[in-house]
Amino acid sequence: MPYKQIRTRKIYEEVADSLLEMLQKGELKPGDKLDSVEQLSKNFSVGRSAVREALSALRATGILEMRQGEGTFVKQFDPTKFSIPVSIAFIMNRKDIKELMDVRKILEVGAVATAAFEYKEEDLPPIQAALDDMRNANDNGELGEKADLDFHLAIAQATHNQMLINLMNSVSEIMMEAMREARKLWFDSETRTYKLLEEHKLIYDAIEKRDSDKAQELMLYHLTQVEEALFQYID
Repeated sequence: MPYKQIRTRKIYEEVADSLLEMLQKGELKPGDKLDSVEQLSKNFSVGRSAVREALSALRATGILEMRQGEGTFVKQFDPTKFSIPVSIAFIMNRKDIKELMDVRKILEVGAVATAAFEYKEEDLPPIQAALDDMRNANDNGELGEKADLDFHLAIAQATHNQMLINLMNSVSEIMMEAMREARKLWFDSETRTYKLLEEHKLIYDAIEKRDSDKAQELMLYHLTQVEEALFQYID
């Protein structure tokens, strides 16, 4: 029997979610000034560091703003931003997303070319299995995200370069969160879901044919699409 993994929530996430709930209920409105960090700490019965992290996360999403010498204020906000998990708020700004996607392009465009050269026959089934899982995920976002990540990690494994594999594994968690947002925000229709699946399938076909140039071209296109989806959301 499959069990859903339980993710432990951090204190600052609880604080941020409480503030978001106050916004949703209209208890906090655009232009309102928040209490001081010290007062919020007392109100929530948490440490000041948790409050600071929560405020930083919400500032990163554009919901709050810090005014020098005045305090923290609620900005004009888009209600759809409430769907952003606070756990990834620190990457939901243009600079950090750009850095994350640059790392992915550096690692994965090179990795897919090496995989096309170096793969052994036993390396193909895990890539194909991830592709099949993506196809069969239907509306199950969690399964689709895992399959998406498995696809990219399986390509890394096919390079047989242990240092590259370790680097990919080290950024896999933040990759998973970014994939979750891209899939939720951009590939939210049947047509877009099909397009995402087709991009992965074409990458697989290029690897199988040992066409490293084509594989690189397709991977770069795919990662650029993901980047643009995330940029569009935070613009």
